[in-house]
Amino acid sequence: MGKMHVKMTVNGKQVEGLAEPRTLLIHFLREDLNLTGPHIGCDTSHCGACTVDMNGMSVKSCTVFVAQANGAEVTTIEGIANADGTLHAIQAAFAEHHGLQCGFCTPGMITRAHRLLQANPSPTEEEIRYGISGNLCRCTGYQNIVKAIQAAATTLNTAAKEAAE
Repeated sequence: MGKMHVKMTVNGKQVEGLAEPRTLLIHFLREDLNLTGPHIGCDTSHCGACTVDMNGMSVKSCTVFVAQANGAEVTTIEGIANADGTLHAIQAAFAEHHGLQCGFCTPGMITRAHRLLQANPSPTEEEIRYGISGNLCRCTGYQNIVKAIQAAATTLNTAAKEAAE
C-alpha cells in the first residue's frame, strides 16, 4: 500500500508526514512525531493509555487510522501544560492528590480528564467515574484520580470566576 501525505495540527503546531493510510494514529504520534506521552497499552482499545483529544473529543488513538486524522486537531499529554510550561491544573492536581502510581495510564487519564472538565466543569463523583470509565488504571483504585479531577475542577472554576470579575 502506498504512503499518503498527512497534515494535522498536533499540540497547536502544524505537522505533516508520509504514512500508510492504515497506520494507527498512536504509531504516527510516537514513531513519526516522537510524541511518546500517549502509551500503547493493550492493543485492544480497552485500557485508554493511548487517549488523545481529536477535534474536541477524547479518542483512543490505537483505534484511529492516520488517514482519519488527516486535517484534524490533536492534543496529546505533551500539549496539556500551560503555554509558559507550568503544569495545567489537572496535571498539578494529579501530582498533589496522588492520582498516579506507576504512571503508565496517567497520560491518557489526564488527557481524558482534561476533556471531561471542558465538557462538564463541575462534575459529580459519579459523572467523573463514568467519564473516565474508558481508561483503566491497574494501580490506584481510582479514588485519588477522582479526587484529583475534583480538585482540578475547583481550581479551574475558581480561576474562571476570578477572570470574570
